[in-house]
Amino acid sequence: MKRILGIGLLVLVPAISWACACGCGVFDVKTYSLFPTEEEGLVFLEYNYMDQNRNWSGASRASAADNSDKEIRTEFYTFGSQYMFNRQWGVMAEVPYENRSFTTTTDNGDIAKFTHSGFGDVRIKGIYAGFSPDLSSGITFGLKLPTGDYTYPNFDRDTEIGTGSTDALLGGYLMGRLPIADQWNWFVNGQLDQPFLSRDEYRPGSEFDAVAGIYYNGWRVKNFKIAPVAQVIGSHRWRDSGAAADAVDTGYDRVLFAPGIELDMAGVSLYADVAFPAYQRVNGNQLVAPELFTLRMSYNF
Repeated sequence: MKRILGIGLLVLVPAISWACACGCGVFDVKTYSLFPTEEEGLVFLEYNYMDQNRNWSGASRASAADNSDKEIRTEFYTFGSQYMFNRQWGVMAEVPYENRSFTTTTDNGDIAKFTHSGFGDVRIKGIYAGFSPDLSSGITFGLKLPTGDYTYPNFDRDTEIGTGSTDALLGGYLMGRLPIADQWNWFVNGQLDQPFLSRDEYRPGSEFDAVAGIYYNGWRVKNFKIAPVAQVIGSHRWRDSGAAADAVDTGYDRVLFAPGIELDMAGVSLYADVAFPAYQRVNGNQLVAPELFTLRMSYNF
């Protein structure tokens, strides 16, 4: 029954992701609680929020007058599913729904705000976790398909919900215990997003995102396990290319510090973190967010 339920969820719910020139690719690298550890299934609902309201140039804040775009505010609602068929192979799926508002300068010099809601680009990934008996390491691989809307009026190509590109996805994860502190665990997770087919003279930049973190695994209050988490998240995005791209004002490097906490009880987990930029360097002028918020509830079956 568990296998039938897992297969059904993954067939009915294809993975969907976001256009990432706005900096949202960072949400694609997950924390340890979504790594597979058993032959089981997992479903989760995740909320992410990002308000890009500060103009940045190089490694420092710049005048808002230097950027015709003024704000990109986005809410992501993501339903995800993962299922391990055995201790080696599994599949993953995610379905985000995005609400985005875009405030920019029009051709006549006025400041205008535009909004768009909808699904984005489908992602389908496989999992191989057969490197170790405890499933503590694995790789992920798959495709991002061009199913999201990339032609919505008044949005730039790098702020649309869809990219219009087909991308190869390749990632890996590893986790274990700290040798000097038995109750402390560590994890790393990374993913490369490499576009290889594009359309309408726009090719989004390749992007690599990675997270490294530690969490405490020995704190319990009655039936609840409470796990504080500390993470460092890094991103590198290459410039967009093509006649419809803004190559000058795309591409960045970024390091975030993200403290968080997870509550677990009877297969149900509640996770939250807030990520703060520790370092960021952008090409040209780009809007950045002072914080990035994540809230996630998951259930193992």
